[in-house]
Amino acid sequence: MFHLKVELIDQTCRFELSWGVGQQLVEKLNYPEILTKLYQDWQQIYLSFYTTALRGRVQASGSLNAPPPPVDWHAKLVQAEAKLLYEFHRWLRSGDLFEVRRGIASAAANKIDASSPPVNVFLTCSPLELERFPWEAWEISDFANAGNIRIIRTPQNIRVEADEEQQLRRRKARVLAILGDETGLNFQADRQAVRSLSPIAEVEFVGWQSEQDIGKLKQRICDAIADEKGWDILFFAGHSNETSITGGQLAIAPNTSMLISEISPYITKAKERGLQFAIFNSCSGLTIANALIDLGLSSVAIMREPVHNKVAAEFLVRFLQSLTEYKDVQESMLAACQYLKLEKKLTYPSAYLIPSLYCHPGAKLFCLQPFGFKQQLQQLLPTRQELLLLVMFLLISWQLPVQDFLLERRVLMQAIYRNITGQTGKNGPPPVLLVPIDQESLEKDNIGNPRPMPRTYIARLIERLSALNARVIGIDFLLARPQKNNDKQLAKSLRNAVQKQHFGTWFVFVELEDDSGQWLRVRPEIASPNWSLYGDMRFVMGYMKLGPGEHYDVESLPFSYAIALAYKENFESPHAPLHPQLKSQKDFLSQVKTHIQNKQKQSYTSLFSPASQLQPITAFSYQIGQTWLHPIMDFSIPPDQVYHRLPAWQLLRAKGDAPQLRHVGKQAVMLVPGGYLEAGVSKEGEDNFPPPGAIAYWRNQPGSFDNSRIFTGGEAHAYMVHHFVTGRLVIPIPDVWIVPLAAFLGKVAVLALLPPNRRRHMRKSFSPFRGESGRIIVLGIATAGYGLVSLQVYISSAILFPCLLPSAIVWSYALPALIRRKNYG
Repeated sequence: MFHLKVELIDQTCRFELSWGVGQQLVEKLNYPEILTKLYQDWQQIYLSFYTTALRGRVQASGSLNAPPPPVDWHAKLVQAEAKLLYEFHRWLRSGDLFEVRRGIASAAANKIDASSPPVNVFLTCSPLELERFPWEAWEISDFANAGNIRIIRTPQNIRVEADEEQQLRRRKARVLAILGDETGLNFQADRQAVRSLSPIAEVEFVGWQSEQDIGKLKQRICDAIADEKGWDILFFAGHSNETSITGGQLAIAPNTSMLISEISPYITKAKERGLQFAIFNSCSGLTIANALIDLGLSSVAIMREPVHNKVAAEFLVRFLQSLTEYKDVQESMLAACQYLKLEKKLTYPSAYLIPSLYCHPGAKLFCLQPFGFKQQLQQLLPTRQELLLLVMFLLISWQLPVQDFLLERRVLMQAIYRNITGQTGKNGPPPVLLVPIDQESLEKDNIGNPRPMPRTYIARLIERLSALNARVIGIDFLLARPQKNNDKQLAKSLRNAVQKQHFGTWFVFVELEDDSGQWLRVRPEIASPNWSLYGDMRFVMGYMKLGPGEHYDVESLPFSYAIALAYKENFESPHAPLHPQLKSQKDFLSQVKTHIQNKQKQSYTSLFSPASQLQPITAFSYQIGQTWLHPIMDFSIPPDQVYHRLPAWQLLRAKGDAPQLRHVGKQAVMLVPGGYLEAGVSKEGEDNFPPPGAIAYWRNQPGSFDNSRIFTGGEAHAYMVHHFVTGRLVIPIPDVWIVPLAAFLGKVAVLALLPPNRRRHMRKSFSPFRGESGRIIVLGIATAGYGLVSLQVYISSAILFPCLLPSAIVWSYALPALIRRKNYG
């Protein structure tokens, strides 16, 4: 965007070209007096040719079809136009102006292609006599691509800043058409042209009617201009003229005029309510345009000279036709002038030189906006850049490592949010008592080689727990290989616990499928599946191991699921639990299923949340390498709400009335490896994991009972048992689902915030969210609001909505549009 100021001082024209950040060129050029004479000659001949039906002064009606005058004014006008333009162009091609022309043309030559935005030159001329010249006809023909340069006029004085907001978003644009004094004229063509906007705009007419009181007419026009509903376009047809101080006058009725200075307060109100563009299809509008741009309107189209009624009508039809094609006012002006030049030059010579467009250099060129569903849908379609961003975000969100990375940090944020808001959980004993055999236990009980764990030590722990009336015990040690005499002692301890009076202890053992497809289970001489449960020990850190359901069955229950089943049957069932029998000849799991079916009239799977079952869409996602809607381990819950931790050595040495043993008979006890280096099945350390971010956060809190830098598989199983028992299964909504929705919302944000819908009746200076910074604040508040809502929904509804990638794509869509400089340069 360039600003070109042309100022005539004595006989010297000063051309000042400015652009960019403080860049400018100044050239001086002698003004040829011949230009003034040629312009006056052309103007006199022009008025002689268009002698009747001019929209500038009232004369007897007439038409172009009247008998021709004795003088061939048509030929004279064509000759006068050619002489004027020749001398005008020769003057502007002067060598003294070379740097100015090259500066403008170079910018046009650097445009990538014809579809690139044109170079706009905002032209200011002083004095008014210099402003009358047809500057729009200036062609910089010395340089390539000069046609990509558009000259837009702007006044010398502009005291009101451009509105940063764009036109109001209404279902339809609103057009106010003021029809003035029609004496000697005919506005029928104007009416039809303005009514042609009706499919895309609301059109209202106001004007003089016979025998109407002049005072009421003036008040009616003023009230219409300042209508609270606001206008997008103000149109005037009739006689008008220039005035030096009052900005021009409009003939609104026979022998009655209104000055621009009289209606300027009402135009100011209309501007505050959305008015952007005015078109005066009348004569001699230079001072009118200057006055209205000075009031802050973005664009004003006028006729610089008196204009014939038919020329005005032809211009208006073509101008509005382009406007309805959603071209901006400059493009519409060029199209109308080109039509007059190419199609109507023989009928209306020099008519194409008369129209001019004045614009506020700080405002966007006005154009009508589509309002229908189809147009709104088209506006929502992504641009090429937005589509590339969407594809990039979809590819990122498809990657499992990225998903796991984001998931861990999201759960960490949930933990922080829980802690800050005090939503850490209920008071009372957790459902799990975790008994880890840790390094300290190995040292205190002189276990030199914990791989495999001595079964005599496990037997001691079983006996201790049985003495404490433990009713559910899960053993997270694979007992698939023999240990000579040790197996007998463990078997004896297990059987004694099972056949204990009043109730028998339910045991749950881990099992594992090896690479050959064989299941490694507890040895039959140690325990029998006819009085104990088995569970698959495998899991993926961070994700729940799902159980059977209506659509899918499993060959082996998850270890944590089997413990949760035992917990529910022993502690939450309304009926007496099933007592395992050592002499039973039937699979114990089958006995449990039948017992629940008979007593509670429902399947055992109905004891758990439907989310604990593998859903069809989740199973489908596995086939494409995804984990859609697979519940996660909710590490945002503090560990002390999930399990009590009682190391094995403390269990063996604690007295029966110790506080840590108080709830053993009401908890599911889990004997697990406790983080020693050798813990694992296929390799050492396999059972030891880096603590997830949320677990590390809880361990760093004051009063934490654990500061270990290892998170064990047993602790992960404990979390899963807690989730199955409490029904706390958090469903993560996939990023790849939300990213397209977020992209759509980002597009909506662009349309909603740029331009924003300004509140009517509120002064612009009182709006805290106007301008780019205000809109960024609005978007920031919306993003923060979404984040807070998603954090709370996670806790209250166990649904995890992703935050980072959706927010990132919303900002990637909206931010470039919000901070883009509002100009056409």
